[in-house]
Amino acid sequence: MAAGGFCKLPDGNVVVALNLPGATAPGTPGTSWAPADDGSVRVLVLAANRARALTRLRNLGMRAVYLRGNAAPPTLDEITAVLHHPDGLIWRTSPVCPASTTPELWHPIRALLRRPPVRV
Repeated sequence: MAAGGFCKLPDGNVVVALNLPGATAPGTPGTSWAPADDGSVRVLVLAANRARALTRLRNLGMRAVYLRGNAAPPTLDEITAVLHHPDGLIWRTSPVCPASTTPELWHPIRALLRRPPVRV
């Protein structure tokens, strides 16, 4: 289960933040969305409500994503980042990830879902 939380904005929209665990072994078939390190990522979604935010992630292939509780809501910096992104769906390695020693910039979701190039 993914840790995460949400924050309701004054205009009625919701920002949902999820810490998603990566694959147990990077490069495992069927886990092309995992980054090069241990795979732990923080995903931010801007939507009209929590259900629509989770539906956006499920439509991208992250089927087993659920939000239970509000243990890790988005910070003000994260809310600002997702509001200024045109897609309203961004990610970066999780701050609790031991492989990330310096703050990383936010990436669009298509960079996370892109399959690595095939080596021949």
